[in-house]
Amino acid sequence: MTFAVIRTGGKQYRVTPNAVLAVEKLEAEPGSTITFHEVLALGGEAGLQLGAPTVPGATVTATVIDQNRGDKVLILKKRRRKNSRRKRGHRQMQTILRIATIAA
Repeated sequence: MTFAVIRTGGKQYRVTPNAVLAVEKLEAEPGSTITFHEVLALGGEAGLQLGAPTVPGATVTATVIDQNRGDKVLILKKRRRKNSRRKRGHRQMQTILRIATIAA
């Protein structure tokens, strides 16, 4: 099974062909194609190939499925015995991708 480790949005993701993943928002329209050049590792039948810091010439292409917002994260701050509390919520913008190909 072929896989790659890519970096986008300050995070690293392990991806395989036809995998669907949600990453931080990318400026792309639904239906467009995105190419990731920051491939940190490649794995498959030939073994593991690690980059230093990236694998030269390796690319991962993905198709944008949707742009939406993630689940709400609640931030609750409370100070005991002072009747003081604050509740906030946050929904992160995200891009849903389907990995098309992994090219070495």
